[in-house]
Amino acid sequence: MSQQKTAYRSAIIQIIADPKEVDIEEAYRYFEDGLLVVENGYIVDVGDYIETLAKHNGDMAMVNYQDKIITAGFIDTHIHYPQTGMIASYGEQLLDWLENYTFPEEERFKDPEYAKKVAKIFLNELASNGTTTALVFGTVHKQSVDMFFQEAQRRNLRMICGKVLMDRNAPDYLTDTPECGYNDSKELIEKWHNNGRLSYAVTPRFAPTSTPEQLAMVGQLLQEYPSVYMHTHLSENKQEIEWVKSLFPDREGYLDVYDHYGLLHQRSVFAHGVHLSDCECQRLSDTGSAIAFCPTSNLFLGSGLFDLTRIENFGIRVGMGTDVGAGTSFSLMQTMSEAYKIMQLQQQKLHPIKSLYQATLGGAKALYLDNKIGSLEVGKEADFVVLEPNATTLMKFRMQQTKTLEEKLFVLMSLGDDRTVHATYVYGDLAYKNE
Repeated sequence: MSQQKTAYRSAIIQIIADPKEVDIEEAYRYFEDGLLVVENGYIVDVGDYIETLAKHNGDMAMVNYQDKIITAGFIDTHIHYPQTGMIASYGEQLLDWLENYTFPEEERFKDPEYAKKVAKIFLNELASNGTTTALVFGTVHKQSVDMFFQEAQRRNLRMICGKVLMDRNAPDYLTDTPECGYNDSKELIEKWHNNGRLSYAVTPRFAPTSTPEQLAMVGQLLQEYPSVYMHTHLSENKQEIEWVKSLFPDREGYLDVYDHYGLLHQRSVFAHGVHLSDCECQRLSDTGSAIAFCPTSNLFLGSGLFDLTRIENFGIRVGMGTDVGAGTSFSLMQTMSEAYKIMQLQQQKLHPIKSLYQATLGGAKALYLDNKIGSLEVGKEADFVVLEPNATTLMKFRMQQTKTLEEKLFVLMSLGDDRTVHATYVYGDLAYKNE
């Protein structure tokens, strides 16, 4: 972490509120010529260049990002690091896709060196796409999480990860037991949770791959360690939902399985939630649980269209997730583009300011980290991304036609990808530069 006070001059966009709760123009601040001042890993000032510079004595390094845009680092609320090597696997829906592609690849993570290799590739991809925080699935192998956390800690990243728990309906080479799952999770929690910028998530894969005994064990861990996260999947696919009903006939529905074992609380994040009843939505809201909206994987696996407006009307916290490897890109820019299309298919609009909110401050709120990250506010950790609006010939030409900031952001989200990310900063230090 750099100790020197450093000021970054650029156009700066600050997301400060959810556009659902305030008028669009009140949801953000924009400084066409702005200054972001960072010291000891934290934001100490931000505002108009001339006004902000005048408040300091000039005893700071200056970095000029002319014709760029600085915003908060992106937050990915659902992604699988072990699926990096099988992204873009052809032609299956969820359950067959798991059997044919996911499980064979995850077996390789019994080798710690392979896990370490993939963790490095994975975190490099996040950085090059402007993602500074993620909620991450490991594999059933304890060492896969150890390797991930070691690499994340070396880079001083704010990351959340957990060992997958599966004790049935999966290949023998990927199953554990309630007892060993408990012991491994407990050891990992005590080693990594709140270790620097790292946090732990208890991670049952999804209800069909855990016995009632294992789900009860997850609830026990959440009681013993109330500050950890709980990360799993929910109502992604209609065939999956029917499978859950057949496995848990005494429960009222998919969410009730998790609820019965005490898995709903303020740091529970459920990926997808495409097919939820009103009662399930209300229960998620009442418990402070969150949903990760994963548009690219929902389209890729043919799972369905997530109704963001309906979910938010229940007061549920929602973050954005790439869901690599069913998701087809590490880029939250591309994910925002797919989210817009999903809303269009439901005759709804997704404003570019709202998209940026979901990928930054909305994700931080879903993870209960908005007091630390998610926006460029004084006192928050200095995780931020420098965007290049003219990254390609087409984008440069298209930007010349734009008349407003909102139009410029929409072009970024529609045409942008990793080429749009000029630089990524983690805790005040340069983590990636697009040379």
